[in-house]
Amino acid sequence: MGTTHKLIIGNCMEMPEIPDKSIHLVVTSPPYFNAPFDYKGLFASYEQYLGVLRNVSKELFRVMADGRIVVLNIDDMLINGTKYPIVADATKLFQEAGFNYRDRLIWKKPDGYLRISRRSGVLLQNPYPMYFYPDNLLESVIIFQKGKFDYRSISQEIREKSKVNIKEFSDKKWYTTLWEMNNVMPGSPLEKNIAAFPTELPYRAINLFAYVGETVLDPFAGSGTTMKIAKQLGRNSIGIEIKKSLASIIKKKTGFDGQETLNGEENKFEVILRKKGWIE
Repeated sequence: MGTTHKLIIGNCMEMPEIPDKSIHLVVTSPPYFNAPFDYKGLFASYEQYLGVLRNVSKELFRVMADGRIVVLNIDDMLINGTKYPIVADATKLFQEAGFNYRDRLIWKKPDGYLRISRRSGVLLQNPYPMYFYPDNLLESVIIFQKGKFDYRSISQEIREKSKVNIKEFSDKKWYTTLWEMNNVMPGSPLEKNIAAFPTELPYRAINLFAYVGETVLDPFAGSGTTMKIAKQLGRNSIGIEIKKSLASIIKKKTGFDGQETLNGEENKFEVILRKKGWIE
């Protein structure tokens, strides 16, 4: 089954190219709020950051089909000694936009991902009460739903084509609220200077929440991980990315760098460059 993929270069606070109720699943990870390692100073204030999430949540509610799911990888941030409750604030914003709060999963990174850092190492230098600051091996994966899903709306043929691999579901413990997944390693050529989530995250989400032939959206496309996995799993995709220079990375990552037909299937890729609203 051929698939279609559309990359929109522009700001995702507006999505005029996407019709109402046309998206079946969203898998995305907004930028970390002014993280010193990759987005330092991107937002002038925390209020501006929340304003972006507010506008995006409203647009997502418009484009989502009834009953469908948003998977949001997001987490709190400690910036210059201040901890920002991003998970709680984002949850409230999505609820205000009209979504139901369905679940919260925890993504656990490998134990060896962090060793004692300057943050947790404060206690080693000052082994007294009140000097403890933990290193974070966890991120949140928040799941929202627009209304209720009509299970009878999917044909038996599509249901069978989209069947979840129960062995994989069981062996990798998808059934728990703790998902242990390896993070993208530093220096990965297609994720340089990009805080990309692991392919395992959209792989699980798409298998669990989207049927074959449906459309998956990532409004913060980054290097195109969600689009890549959607294509592999026989789903269509739309990505929105504000940084124009990432278009070539996304085309390469999704396998469309110079070709439209892969393995005999008519998989098509289109890039839409808006007149404004993007950065180099």
